[in-house]
Amino acid sequence: MNEEEMKVVGQELEQLCGFKIGNGHYAISVLEVQEVIKPQHLTPVPLAPDYVKGLINLRGQIVTSISLRTLFGLPEKENEQEHMNIIVRSADSLYSLIVDEILDVMDIDKSTFETTPETLNPKIKKYISGVYKQDRNLLILLDFEKILNEN
Repeated sequence: MNEEEMKVVGQELEQLCGFKIGNGHYAISVLEVQEVIKPQHLTPVPLAPDYVKGLINLRGQIVTSISLRTLFGLPEKENEQEHMNIIVRSADSLYSLIVDEILDVMDIDKSTFETTPETLNPKIKKYISGVYKQDRNLLILLDFEKILNEN
């Protein structure tokens, strides 16, 4: 067994679905993700909060579409068709998280996890479980249940 194989054996990994919002790298657990889909026709919902962009009919199931850009207080993209939807399940409901770009499914070493830094903007911090240190950047782990329960 070479040195690299020995390192992998000792790691405890977590599988995450990565995505980008603006220049930030974010992730949620793959266990929460049902699928990733292209932009869909949205039916607006009157009097809904501004981060609820509408409802999607996904093969007969109604999905609430949530813009993470709006939720985090970031400006919307000029071309609204340049995004992806991450379909996640909570209890008996489906939600679509609107993100800028899908990254890979990643196996992340749990030993690189750090708690949420105090310096983060409180608007975003309340939705974050922590941060994974990677070679080139930081990967922010979102807590989907906090997103649902805080709003």
